Amino acid sequence: MKDKRIFTINPGSTSTKIALFEGDKCLFSENVAHDAGKLKEFKNIVDQFPYREATILDILNKNQIDLSMVDAFVGRGGGLLAVEGGTYIVNDLLLKHAAEGANGISHPAQLGSLLADKLAKQYGRQCFVVNPPDTDELQDKARMTGIKDVYRNVHLHALNLKETAIRHSNQMGKQYEESNYIVCHLGGGVSVSAHCMGRMIDGNDIVGGEGPMAPTRCGAVPVVEVLKYMKKHQIEAQEMEKLAMKTGGFVSWLGTSDAREIEARIAQGDKAAQMVWETFIYQVEKYIGAMACVLKGKAEGILLSGGMVHSKHLVQQISEDCSWIAPVYAYPGEFEMEAMAAGAIRILDGLEIPKEYTGIQTWQGFDF
Repeated sequence: MKDKRIFTINPGSTSTKIALFEGDKCLFSENVAHDAGKLKEFKNIVDQFPYREATILDILNKNQIDLSMVDAFVGRGGGLLAVEGGTYIVNDLLLKHAAEGANGISHPAQLGSLLADKLAKQYGRQCFVVNPPDTDELQDKARMTGIKDVYRNVHLHALNLKETAIRHSNQMGKQYEESNYIVCHLGGGVSVSAHCMGRMIDGNDIVGGEGPMAPTRCGAVPVVEVLKYMKKHQIEAQEMEKLAMKTGGFVSWLGTSDAREIEARIAQGDKAAQMVWETFIYQVEKYIGAMACVLKGKAEGILLSGGMVHSKHLVQQISEDCSWIAPVYAYPGEFEMEAMAAGAIRILDGLEIPKEYTGIQTWQGFDF
């Protein structure tokens, strides 16, 4: 059987990634960095569509990439209401919600399905979204908080987390749906998640300010102390949101989001950099321990992925401190583009049934 050709599009905050796959082989890829000043010219995320589309078409033209031989197109998900994990056929409602940002979160990932769909229609092919950021498979006990009518949501690096777990399962000769893992994405954002028999039943809400500190995010902080901080520095909620999402974590402490720079500063004797780095690893390990309890001590592996996993010190430290829970496996980098292609191929090969986006949220509230 001929390997399927899949074209993937992944718009990021300051870049657009595209890739063409034939089976699991990447035939072509490009990561275009956008001028920040140019992006600021657009009032809304959706207004960037023509600019990003022109960028993609220019790359394809310069590299003489023929999309007429592509079997399916996949766009990075975004802007959707909470869904189960899986591969979704892009329909009109999904496109509408992506354009609107129905989940209330504004991110360029919303453009992924819109850009892929336009190309798919042009060539008469199917279009999919795979494990979008809005994937929500939390168990009910993970949703409650100590304040009535305040519930936990979940926003994780679902695409990369699930692909890492699927790849590891394949290497172990197992099915993802039959395995339990603690899976961490340690990159520009940080996700620590519990995977039970193919479902992410718990994890930190990276949009809601949970979890370990990250390069640009503050992570979990005491609510009362935040209120004191806001009063002392006369900070409004909007400014605090920036600390939670864009200017917290490494940036707040050290003025950089680059883990490589932090390790270089540590090597030069920078005590502040060393303390922040060690605290970051400590916090990741705390959440790994929490996810171990979620899985009732039955984790079969702790899987580390993301750009920071290139750090030998980070992997060594987590291995030393957490291997009593389960073996630690390192998968440096990320597999987002590969994950999108693999999701589409599973559908085209009949290994998985595609899901339909209905706009009905995964969780509708408790019945009490």
